[in-house]
This record gives sequence, structure tokens and C-alpha cells, in this order.
Amino acid sequence: MRVTLDNPASAPQPLSPYYSQVARVEQADGSALLFLSGQIAEGATLAEQSRGVFETIAALLKAHGATLADVINIRTYLTDITRLDEYGTVRREFLTGTPPTSMTFEVSRLFRPEALIEVEIVAAVPGTE
Repeated sequence: MRVTLDNPASAPQPLSPYYSQVARVEQADGSALLFLSGQIAEGATLAEQSRGVFETIAALLKAHGATLADVINIRTYLTDITRLDEYGTVRREFLTGTPPTSMTFEVSRLFRPEALIEVEIVAAVPGTE
């Protein structure tokens, strides 16, 4: 097993130099697990921020040979759980296959005061055999 921490140049860069956006865990069979740090995005509305988050996640996955179809777990942090349906509508635009395992939490605030949502994911990348 080999672990690589990464901030791919082809994806939006992290908002702070104190964390890596992707941890890639290589398996013996050539497959890998990708652990993405929580992502936030700019936007005036929850829908805009949600779209930005999924676009960033897609770019990070692409940099590691994966797509949103490879997502196996998603954790979502919302500052207002009553807006879950608004987020869910956007999420379904991006996660169109079998839904991954999921947890959603309401939090009082995120590390940026303007952030309404933060999403972290785990993806499983098949081997190249």
C-alpha cells in the first residue's frame, strides 16, 4: 500500500496551504481509494455553492483518473438542514448512478463564514488490469 497526498494542478487549488485536497491510497491490485478533503465553493446561494463544490470534486477526481461515478461515500455539512432538498436537487444532477453511502449533518458554521455547504467524498478507482 502506498499513500500519496496531492493538490492537482489541473483542479482548483485549496483555500489554505495547510492541507492536501486528495489522499490517494494505492492497493496491490492497481486500484486506489481517493479521500477528498471537504470542499466549499463561492456563490450567493446554496445551489450555486453546491454546483461549485461538485465541479471541484469532479476536477479533483479527474486528475486521479476517476469520475463522480466512482464515488462510494459522501459526507455533507449544511449550515441549514431545512435546505436539504435544494442541495439534493443539485447533488442528483452530478451523482446520476447508484447513490453512494451518505451522511448529512447540520453544523452551526463552516471555516469560511460565507460557506453554506462543505462536502467530502471517498472514491474507489478500479485497477488498470
